[in-house]
This record gives sequence, C-alpha cells and structure tokens, in this order.
Amino acid sequence: MTISRNLKPVLLKKTVLFIINPISGGKSKLHVPELIAQNLDLVQFEYTYRFTEGVGHARELAKEAVQKGIDIVIAVGGDGTINEIASVLSGTDKILGIIPMGSGNGLGTSLAIPFDVAKAIGVLNRMQVMTIDSATLNGHPFFNVSGIGFDAEISARFARDKSRGLWGYVRNTIAEIIHYRPKWYKLTIDGIVYHRQAFMISLANSTQYGNNAHIAPEASLTDGLLDFCVIKPFELYLFPILAYRLFSKTAHRSKFIEIFKAREIKVERDEPGPVHLDGEPVQMGTELLISLKPATLKVIH
Repeated sequence: MTISRNLKPVLLKKTVLFIINPISGGKSKLHVPELIAQNLDLVQFEYTYRFTEGVGHARELAKEAVQKGIDIVIAVGGDGTINEIASVLSGTDKILGIIPMGSGNGLGTSLAIPFDVAKAIGVLNRMQVMTIDSATLNGHPFFNVSGIGFDAEISARFARDKSRGLWGYVRNTIAEIIHYRPKWYKLTIDGIVYHRQAFMISLANSTQYGNNAHIAPEASLTDGLLDFCVIKPFELYLFPILAYRLFSKTAHRSKFIEIFKAREIKVERDEPGPVHLDGEPVQMGTELLISLKPATLKVIH
C-alpha cells in the first residue's frame, strides 16, 4: 500500500454567529455585515449574522446558537447586549467575541478591544481566548460592573430615554444628581457585617463602568474576587473631583470611596428599587445577594 506524502490536514472551520444590536449606543450597524465580509478570516471561520429585534432577543439567539453547536457568538453592541449573550454562554465551552458598539463599552474596553469595527474583527481573527470570572446578583448574571443606588437610578432613567450614547448618559446624570439622596445599607461581606451610608455601591468585576471611567482600578477579571465599591456621601460641588478620580484611575485613593475584595456579599436596604446589571436596570427587593463565579466565561481578547 502506498501512502501519499502530499496529503494535508483538513482545517475544520469554527462556526460563528454575529448578534448585532441595531440600536445600542445610538450608532448605525447597517454597515457591519459588509465589514465582517471584508475583514473576517474566512479560512478559519464560517459565519452568519442576525439583528436583534428587542430586549431579550440577543439571549434567545444565543440559546439557539448553543443548541445548534455554534462555536463562537459575537456580541455587536454594548454591555447590555454582551450580558444577554454571555449569560447563555457562561459555564459552557462556547466562546464570546465582542465588537464594542454601545454607549459605555466597559467590558470591551477592559479587554482592550478596539472601537473600530475592522480592527475589532482583527482581534477575532487572532483567536486569543481567556477565561474570565462572572457574578450574580439575586441569581441574575453580570460580567462587567453592576450597581445599587445612584447609578442604578441613572440606568433606569437612561433606559426610558429615547436618546442613546454618552451625551444621553451625561444628561440623565445631571438631571438625577440634583435630587438624589444617599441611603443606609447593611452589608455582609464574606461574613463580616458593616453599616454604611452610601451615595451608590458598585460591584466591579472589571475596572470600569465604560468610557474609561475606572471605579475599581485594581480590579481583575480573573482574580476570583469582586471589587465591592462603596461611594460615600459627598457635597455636590465635589462631583467634578470624583469624576477626575474615575478618569485618572485613582478612585481607590479617594476618601469618599471604600473598596472591599470579596466573593460573597449580602446588601440589605430599607426599600426596594432598581439595580443595574452591566448597565441594564432591574427592579429588586430589599435583600440583594451577590456571588462571584470564578473562571466561567471564555472570551476572545
């Protein structure tokens, strides 16, 4: 029997689904399919794409992708779109990719993924995969930063606003901050009880909210811990100074910000209200249980 020396191994292409949120960040996505066709490595990948049609649709499309055995699901949108898709992929062998086109793009920015679509597709082509932590708040997954208090109220207001993008977020922040009052919380952090009055509380898996506003500069997506950030009450005239702290990556040095490293947290408050999960508001009750889930999501970076 003669064995040919010219046989080459067959490269099995990875199957990819791009899930495109057409309204995230107030940016048109109609050009994205063309950019995918022009820039994706078609030797490595076989792809399809779908546009979402409303809240929750990205989650349903991701579930269909997992059921069909698709290898990689790409979120084209912001942190809310990523949350819907990652909630399905977390704990599976499927891989998340990100093309950041939202209002904040916190997780994409933390992973150093370019905003330029063609360059972001170039990141996908390199197929460097890491496994990051996730967390849950009353059983609801989040992957970047979630919050209680002022920023949750902002997220709820922003969700009702028809305008998107950074300016819409800034406008809603200014409108809300004039009237908002800090609240008291009972915090049980890895078994130790604290009582704190807080303007807001941020649960940081990555360092930042988005737009390079770093609430937890020493946070890590892979350390098995959340950075639990308590923003204390402050006079309104100090708001620009706190904003400077965020954008200069020095929030952890502010006397108005207390940060705990933790895996299991219980927050008790006097009344129900909104929280946000990666920027998306959800109404919850007076008791909030937060758990860190180490090494649960595979993501291209």
